[in-house]
Amino acid sequence: MRLRTKILGSILLVVVVAISALAIALSHNSPCPSAALPQQAGANSMKAIVYRCYGSAEVAKVETVARPTPGANDVLIKVHGASINPLDWHRMRGEPYLMRLGSGFGAPHEARLGVDYAGTVEAVGANVTRFKPGDRVFGGADGTLADYVVARANGWIDLMPTNVSFEEAAAVPVAALTALQAVRDHGKVQPGQRIVVNGAAGGVGTFTVQIAKALGAEVTAVTSTGNLALVRKIGADHVIDYTQEDFTRGSQRYDVIVDCGGGHSLLDFKRALTPKGNYVVVGDANMGRWIGPVFTFLLAPAAMSRFTNQHFDFFVASPSGADLKTLRDLMQDGKVRPVIDGIYPLSRMPEAMAHLETGHARGKVVIAVE
Repeated sequence: MRLRTKILGSILLVVVVAISALAIALSHNSPCPSAALPQQAGANSMKAIVYRCYGSAEVAKVETVARPTPGANDVLIKVHGASINPLDWHRMRGEPYLMRLGSGFGAPHEARLGVDYAGTVEAVGANVTRFKPGDRVFGGADGTLADYVVARANGWIDLMPTNVSFEEAAAVPVAALTALQAVRDHGKVQPGQRIVVNGAAGGVGTFTVQIAKALGAEVTAVTSTGNLALVRKIGADHVIDYTQEDFTRGSQRYDVIVDCGGGHSLLDFKRALTPKGNYVVVGDANMGRWIGPVFTFLLAPAAMSRFTNQHFDFFVASPSGADLKTLRDLMQDGKVRPVIDGIYPLSRMPEAMAHLETGHARGKVVIAVE
């Protein structure tokens, strides 16, 4: 028995030491380069936002880098507009730390930021027939905070609606796709159902309100006092000022809750649902530094769904060319219009990112790339 205890104690000590070492490695931030790195020059160069260490918005710099070259199945796009999302600042900060297992210990492996873009096709690969130079396109790719980006022709890309600007189209991909999948696929919203959008004035929230209305739902938007007029303007049937009223403690019950803002426990949201209602959380800007929403947004909802007819769901949106086309059609029909908080030039991207991190942006923050 004494030998077994010693063995178990030794194993436990090794596990504790290993976990501690991993934690130290994950949380370590390597210093930023003290001098500018050699930069690409000439006709095949471009300006791009680069971050070579983890940290706040100041670590993101405009550098001259090599212009990407499209492969046989790719499209080279001259970027005119891009937008930033919480995803970008989580990458920039390397938080939650667990994500560094893939992005890099101490410093990022991939130094580029941005996913959303809208622009003009500059060139196409030898196998591409769907697009041609001069086409106005929008979608998602890696490293879009730059003069040029390469996208797969059969991927997350489509022609822009004719009734929106580059800046408006650039505001769409990540946030609107998240909203569409939250409402349609996870919330399973049907015409006539009552849906509440918690955090309705943010990037995902403004799209959620409009998409839910387009699907025929009766929409209640929850936001702060200064945003009530905005959410009414984009189509909310009812508005609730969360500084004055707690919708989870009212008498109204909702078929679907899409939570973009947090501020309540899962039990609060459960109380506000109908007996077979769906609760969908699309993420949290304040996920914490270590493992993010594993318990709050993954384990707890799954556990609650096992003991009730109500359904609790957390998801991360999946890039989809088909869903991007759906969004394009909704915009072309005038049913969805991006809400833009502000437009910043590429050189002021760190300022734009710092503003987004405050959590007070109304709609999307867009970067103009010219």
